[in-house]
Amino acid sequence: MTDLALSVLDLVPVRTDQTTTDAIRASLRLAETADELGFHRYWVAEHHNMPAVAATNPPVLIGIIAAATQRIRVGSGGVMLPNHAPLVVAEQFALLEAAYPGRIDLGIGRAPGSDPVTNYVLRTAAGRGDADVERFPDYVSDVIALMDTEGVELDLQGRRYPLRATPQATATPVVWLLGSSLYSAELAAARGLPYVFAHHFSGEGTQEALRVYRSNFRPSDLLAEPRTFLTVNAAVAPTEAEARRLTVPQQLAMVALRTGGELKPAPTVEEAEQVELPAAHRELAEAMSARWVVGDPPTAAAALRDLAHTYGVDEVMINPIAGSFAGTAADRAPAREQTLRLLAGALTGPDPVRIA
Repeated sequence: MTDLALSVLDLVPVRTDQTTTDAIRASLRLAETADELGFHRYWVAEHHNMPAVAATNPPVLIGIIAAATQRIRVGSGGVMLPNHAPLVVAEQFALLEAAYPGRIDLGIGRAPGSDPVTNYVLRTAAGRGDADVERFPDYVSDVIALMDTEGVELDLQGRRYPLRATPQATATPVVWLLGSSLYSAELAAARGLPYVFAHHFSGEGTQEALRVYRSNFRPSDLLAEPRTFLTVNAAVAPTEAEARRLTVPQQLAMVALRTGGELKPAPTVEEAEQVELPAAHRELAEAMSARWVVGDPPTAAAALRDLAHTYGVDEVMINPIAGSFAGTAADRAPAREQTLRLLAGALTGPDPVRIA
């Protein structure tokens, strides 16, 4: 690779020694670091009622992060559209684009982003239900149409009513479809939209999803040819041993998620190292972390280039999963910042990070 762009995915993780305020401040510093280093984009997720994740509302976080940075693209990875009315999403992102022209991405997914109970409360109170999942393709079209600079017109009782997300838009956010199955790959291809598979979450099925997307892609007014990138979990430190230590809290979190365990705020590295996993869970943790990019800078940079080559992409979005040692300032995540700095440094020279 001679032109590899790096981006960041942030779930705004919350540690045992942090308040929500601390976690947001740590993520703001991470976003500022990414901006300073020339990373291409910075996306935040939508997850609800998870003690270890503060990214509950992407539009709010995007506004905060865009205001604290200068040039990096900021977006959602993603907004879970069945949870929200399309007009509300269109209005939120049209306003963000108006405030930060040319810097806003709207990544859309159809997963609940929560447990069944929270999902019930979130959707039922807003008059939403399973039918909204089934209507996902229509809602995607609605959001795109409503954000268009011309808006739409509705035919009601023989009269035409104009409807648009914001009165005088001059540009629109870039809309991406996100997914962890072939469903979104097929929909993105049919609609001519950019697409991202959640490789960082499962690590399986990526090649097939990208093949389906690329082979079935139909050019649209929004996109002439397939556009995608790779997402991957990463922890980089001066030595491989330190990098692997930094991943132990994330291993525990993923084991809990996959086995129905209790989801808790992320422990410190030292706290995580005291946890004894059953043999089957240790094997699961090792299998999952084998798909992550973990190591010293040269090793991690080589792994990223190999992944980019394998999947045919020129951009990799890093989910920096490095944990924190005891005594770390509550409003900082230095090991996550270090991952970005060391990767950017290792990818300069003959194979540079592209400055967007």
